[in-house]
Amino acid sequence: MTAVVQPPWGTDWKPAPAPVSSAPRGPGNPAWQPGVSGNPNGRPPGRPDKRLLATQQMLDEMRAIVSVLIGKALEGDTNAASIVLAKCLPSIKAQAEKVNFDFDATAPIGDQVAQVLDAIAAGVVAPDVGRLICDSIGILANVRASEELAARIEALEAASDARR
Repeated sequence: MTAVVQPPWGTDWKPAPAPVSSAPRGPGNPAWQPGVSGNPNGRPPGRPDKRLLATQQMLDEMRAIVSVLIGKALEGDTNAASIVLAKCLPSIKAQAEKVNFDFDATAPIGDQVAQVLDAIAAGVVAPDVGRLICDSIGILANVRASEELAARIEALEAASDARR
């Protein structure tokens, strides 16, 4: 049972010859020449693309579908009305109200946040709007700190270059 039996389809198999080495090829495929079509028997000019035809047909059908949906919505179908409204009207985004309260922008950052918190406590500013204001103050503080750090680095580099 140790003998290996070859199947009949594998008895005349020979390995493929090694590829012939040639000079290194340049960029691109040499079979494709510039300015020559790779498919000379392709779609003739003037014949519309199948995708374009399918898109035009879908647009024509969509007009009919939308008109049917609008008709159903006008008849009182709430599902059709919700589809029409969801697809045709832009969604309304929440906007923060404009607020007016005593605020000193020249005060230190901590005092500015305290002013916003006092306005929230007094009921002049809504809590969500106050949070937006505090976040904006924090972003401004980060920008100012980055600018100050850049100025300090430039000053140190100038002093270091002056010593050399």
